[in-house]
Amino acid sequence: MATEDAVYHPKDIVSSSVRSTMIIGGAGALVSSIQNTLTRQNVTAWGVFTRSGSTIGVFAAMGGTYQFARVASANLREKDDSWNPTIGGFVAGSVLGLRIRTFPAVLGYGAGLAVLLGTYDYTGGKLTGYERDSTVDEYERKEQLRKNWRRPIQETLEEVGEGRGVYGPGYDDRRRERIKQNYGIDVPTTSTREA
Repeated sequence: MATEDAVYHPKDIVSSSVRSTMIIGGAGALVSSIQNTLTRQNVTAWGVFTRSGSTIGVFAAMGGTYQFARVASANLREKDDSWNPTIGGFVAGSVLGLRIRTFPAVLGYGAGLAVLLGTYDYTGGKLTGYERDSTVDEYERKEQLRKNWRRPIQETLEEVGEGRGVYGPGYDDRRRERIKQNYGIDVPTTSTREA
């Protein structure tokens, strides 16, 4: 999203719309081929176009109209904000609603996709979470996290107790004395476990 002081540079509507139509139309062809593969009747490979070919058209139309409406609204408003994907989402959702051929479906699908895409863009447009500070070294960041969350060994020993891979200082001597006292066995001082 751009700030208020930034100068808006118009974008090419036709090339971005054609590119988006081709890419999303290719995704529609993939979905259509999956639909063709999962049919119960034995249909030929041309079933991708004849039987479920409308899927390709709907996908391509949605992709093209979304990109066209998004870039056109950005160019007309001279702003690059979250309203542009919202407008594009409404137009693309309306194209999907046209497949059902009812006015409530056109408005419902349009509103649903507008809310989804507008919210996605408003919240940062990423599924991976927030951006980390690029000026901080990743190793130093992780070391800082380890230092903040590391607990003293005595606190861990008091809560968990010794054994199961958690051993405090002097454990070998205490173990040796405990075995000698309980069983009368002398344990050698060299241990296979390294302290």
